[in-house]
Amino acid sequence: MTLPLPEYDDLDAIGLAAHIAAGDASPREVLDAAVARIESRNPALNAVVLDLAERARGAVDDLPDGPLKGVPFLLKDLKAALAGTPTTGSCKLFRDYIPTESSVLVQRYQAAGLQIVGKTNTPEFGLMGITEPDLRGPCRNPWDPDHTPGGSSGGSAAAVAARMVPLAHSGDGGGSIRIPGSHCGLVGLKPTRGRMTMAPFMGDAWQGFVQEHVLCRSVRDCALLLDLTTGPTPGEPYVAPAPARPWSQEVGADPGKLKIAFHREALFADSQHPDCTAAVDDAVALLRDLGHEVVEACPPFPREDLVRAYFLVVAAGVAYYVEEAAAHAGLRPRARDFEPTTWFMALIAWKTTGADMERARQTIQKAARPIAGFMQDHDLFLTATCAQPPARVGQLMPSASEKAQMAALRRLPIKGLLDFALSKMGSSKLAWTPNTQLFNQTGQPAISLPLYWNTAGLPIGVQLAARFGDEATLFRVSAELEAARPWADRRPPVLAG
Repeated sequence: MTLPLPEYDDLDAIGLAAHIAAGDASPREVLDAAVARIESRNPALNAVVLDLAERARGAVDDLPDGPLKGVPFLLKDLKAALAGTPTTGSCKLFRDYIPTESSVLVQRYQAAGLQIVGKTNTPEFGLMGITEPDLRGPCRNPWDPDHTPGGSSGGSAAAVAARMVPLAHSGDGGGSIRIPGSHCGLVGLKPTRGRMTMAPFMGDAWQGFVQEHVLCRSVRDCALLLDLTTGPTPGEPYVAPAPARPWSQEVGADPGKLKIAFHREALFADSQHPDCTAAVDDAVALLRDLGHEVVEACPPFPREDLVRAYFLVVAAGVAYYVEEAAAHAGLRPRARDFEPTTWFMALIAWKTTGADMERARQTIQKAARPIAGFMQDHDLFLTATCAQPPARVGQLMPSASEKAQMAALRRLPIKGLLDFALSKMGSSKLAWTPNTQLFNQTGQPAISLPLYWNTAGLPIGVQLAARFGDEATLFRVSAELEAARPWADRRPPVLAG
């Protein structure tokens, strides 16, 4: 099938904006090219769940004269509110929730000239590292549709990897930008805590774990979007340190000789797949070839305590959203209105005392001290982004026995039993994606880069974490790695269909 503007698939956002500015294509022609690709490629992937093409066509002649004027863009259907359009979080009780005001981040996307053409698939309340919500159905990976694109920004990742759009909004509370970035062969940055505003609807989410940004195919796009969308608004609970200069100027700048620590094992799990360790070894060799000092070292941290603290914080956030969704629908919270895992997490929160929550918060903050000290001696810390290659669709959904156990806990929500179930969940559910949560807890910026593919043709990302507030070093070395090992020409098989 011949699609309009064949060059569209090969251009990142900056390249496409330049194409438009040069008069080689109009914003309307580019919009038509994006819509044609969504219509052609989305049915096999289920990445885009809300079509906003007609809305975009109505605004295409009045786009702001921003640096990305005319570039098509997708919003994740979670948190990012676009006035007059549904924001469901893949929860059936929010199917008719239509905000009357756009979030500040979305306003900044629009001011940059981006054309919002749709919304993307996400698990219920962004809770899973896969994207298989009951409301929308599973999203699939363009590199192999039998496999997951990851989550919770799986729809955004699948759409960008399939070249429906050059970049898409995403959010990361435990790896939800970096995990799908790894699974789909994309650049995925979780910014420093406090870098991205959530105005006007909230100050933070999951006690500051969550940061929003984009998934994209080039380091320069990642840097430019950060330049265009950061900046505090009045009433922020905290603010990240301001950059010394625009991040776009760090792309291509000499990083100098860096001291980089690497770890070949999983952070919050007991084992790591050989493919993921091979990706680390490959990146270590490349960084050494580029002249960096790369040493094997890992910061100390109390793993089991941090895993428990992570889930308690997330559970509290989930319980809040469950109550908000029920209130929106004029109902009391009921198990049948939510997915089993969502309800189980809410039960955990409802049985957790204030002292337990404060203990979790103090555990995280105490652990952050030696990790920050470690980062004073190392410019970057390198791991695999995930501990396993992308799972098959359905593989990580609750099994029949797990659903039965959660149903039993609904009937008998005894705190001791819930605590035991939580500990089992921590060891099983993080087995696939245990390497990202630590940096949500510490607030450090971390990026996943597509430097490695396994023999099955699936992307395996590597993760670089920097000191708090130091996205600049991440952009310098990421651009250096991109130049040394370009990934832009890699195209998933779905594009050949």
